[in-house]
Amino acid sequence: MDADIVVVGAGVVGCLVATEAMAREPRRRVTVIDKGLVGGGASRFSAGLHFPRGASARVRAMAAYSGRWYEELRRRDPQMPIHPVGMTVVSADEASVREHYLAEVRLRPVDGGWDCDGAQYADVGALTQLLAARLRDRVTIREGTAVTSVSPTADGVVLTLGTGARLTASRVVLAPGPWLAWPELLAPLGIRVKKVVALHVERPASLTDRATVFHDEDAFLLPLAHRRHWLFSYTSTDWDVTPDALAGGLSAEDLDRGRALLAHHAPALRPHCVSGRVFCDAYSPDRAPIVRPITADGRVMFAGAAGGSGYRLAPAIAAECADWLDEEDSA
Repeated sequence: MDADIVVVGAGVVGCLVATEAMAREPRRRVTVIDKGLVGGGASRFSAGLHFPRGASARVRAMAAYSGRWYEELRRRDPQMPIHPVGMTVVSADEASVREHYLAEVRLRPVDGGWDCDGAQYADVGALTQLLAARLRDRVTIREGTAVTSVSPTADGVVLTLGTGARLTASRVVLAPGPWLAWPELLAPLGIRVKKVVALHVERPASLTDRATVFHDEDAFLLPLAHRRHWLFSYTSTDWDVTPDALAGGLSAEDLDRGRALLAHHAPALRPHCVSGRVFCDAYSPDRAPIVRPITADGRVMFAGAAGGSGYRLAPAIAAECADWLDEEDSA
């Protein structure tokens, strides 16, 4: 075997899967492969907002775990690009807000909504690169290398690479973000890919500014102090897109939809909103991440379909993956 574990995908989820796997068993031979560069896919476009909420009990538990994990990471290494931020939730539906948000956020009524604790944001691309840099002396990382096929065998898994090489592994974790190759493995999961859009508001943002979540519209306004501007993320309804087809940037419709919603909540900001970022992410049928084996022999696992919450839930996804790897080792 060339590796005990191969992780396909070097975004924030894939790098954290490798980090957690090595933390639990440092003797493992782990390889991380990506068709692009570390952190160069969906992680590079991520708004990076973490807040402790979820539409289901499982996602709320994952958000709570991930929040604690990131806080401990920031405590151990203050240089990590993770920034606490104050946050206000705006909604006309108090019952829904209290259902979705964890008790530890300490919702406190203010005019039009609630202030809460526990929010932070990150430069996810930079964070992912730092995580990978800390792995490189213990983990093999192959960038610019596509995986063209994943084939379980009697005693392992064979991966065929775009370079023509073959790689054998005891187990494989697929963490590909919105790149859903290998349809014979992934089609049964019912995953769909949706566009994710965020507009840039060219007004100065500082470390003392607060994020605002528009709960009813599933949108938020985030001060990116490290970039000195604001970001307005809103829910796109464009389904069944592909990441490789989104290289053209924002469309006029993307910009018009976002500006119209922003004008409803903060009309003074609309004129300052002329650019942004667009990419996509994978969504599961129940909008919760999929973390489970996808082959009959249990050697290949899928980790993802986090529905735009890859950064927010990545530590919990990685922990679930590592639990499976530990169980397989014990077996």
